[in-house]
Amino acid sequence: MRLSDLLRVSILQLVRHRRRYWGVMLAIALGTAGFITIITMGRDLKENFNRDLELLGRATLIKVYFEKLPAYSHQRFNESTLEALRHLTGVRSVSLAVHAWTQSNHQGQLYPVTIFGVDESFWEVCGLSSQKGKLHNLEDNTVHKRAIVLGPELARTLFGNDNVVGSKLEIQENLYTVTGVLKDVGLGDLRQFSFIPFSTAQDRIQGISPANRIYLRCLTWDDVEKVAPKIPKVIQASQFVQGLKVEVAWDQVNRVKAVAWWVELFIYSSVAATLILGGAGIWTVMMAAVRSRTREIGLKKAMGAEDQAIMAQFLAEAVCLSFTASLAGSFLGLVAVEVTSILINSHPGQGLFIICVAMGLLVAVVLGVAAGLYPSLQASRMEVVSAIRYE
Repeated sequence: MRLSDLLRVSILQLVRHRRRYWGVMLAIALGTAGFITIITMGRDLKENFNRDLELLGRATLIKVYFEKLPAYSHQRFNESTLEALRHLTGVRSVSLAVHAWTQSNHQGQLYPVTIFGVDESFWEVCGLSSQKGKLHNLEDNTVHKRAIVLGPELARTLFGNDNVVGSKLEIQENLYTVTGVLKDVGLGDLRQFSFIPFSTAQDRIQGISPANRIYLRCLTWDDVEKVAPKIPKVIQASQFVQGLKVEVAWDQVNRVKAVAWWVELFIYSSVAATLILGGAGIWTVMMAAVRSRTREIGLKKAMGAEDQAIMAQFLAEAVCLSFTASLAGSFLGLVAVEVTSILINSHPGQGLFIICVAMGLLVAVVLGVAAGLYPSLQASRMEVVSAIRYE
């Protein structure tokens, strides 16, 4: 029998007995769709989860600074160091900051405040957002704007509430306009801090520290282990340093990685289980097909059909069953990828999707051959007389 005839007969059998096969096809289609979606979107999903440091407990944030010792008090990071760190593989963004402890004069009373001078990248690096107003941007740093962002607890301490956008605050005889209040989600000590543009802090805050703090954010939690050991070498290649400290929240990193590992194990196990159940379903329905068509097999053998032809027919039906289901799963996977891309605002490469579809179809063919081999052998080895007499 020619291959085209074999495929045509196999497809006609699937259409004729579609009610018998639809459950198996659904299982394989869902397994294929899940496989394509997970592989295609896996990297993008991980990067999007890593964008929200509050959900991850700041697991992808690395803090670099000099020890608080008099001998190291005047050391500072230069621009070439920041540029070198930005080019490290696995680094999303880098921010330079300065800080000081000073006092604020508000309504005739003095309040102690911790003030940070931050660049426009600081908010992204630390995963911060505003609940009211806006945060400093590049323009504010360029014009040395006297603007200040308050932590929510500091805003309530100074003004009694957090509806303070547009209010004035005096610090070291300079009047600052409150432009925003940080969103109060897992901020820790940042609730009590204030933030002004980096350039403004260097110009107007007396006693401000040198530029001796770098906040570095990795792309994913997997990159933290790779990036952290490289930081001292990169900095030492750009400038002379002593007392350098690299601070990583390793407990949080390990906790997040452990949770992610279990989630990934569950997802991949679910996909594998679905495909295995699909394979078991193919084996079951093909065995049922062999039994229901026993007399047909006997008649074909009596008319001269060879064992190989009988085996090829049933094996082709099994492969067509799994391949057709995988094609449907590829379409479902495409829909799932597009929907997920819209939800998380990400656009994975088409090349990866095509590779995943090809892998899914290949797995389907292997699954069809593996699950349909034994029923096909059973069909090909039937005795002619016994098969014709089968009721």
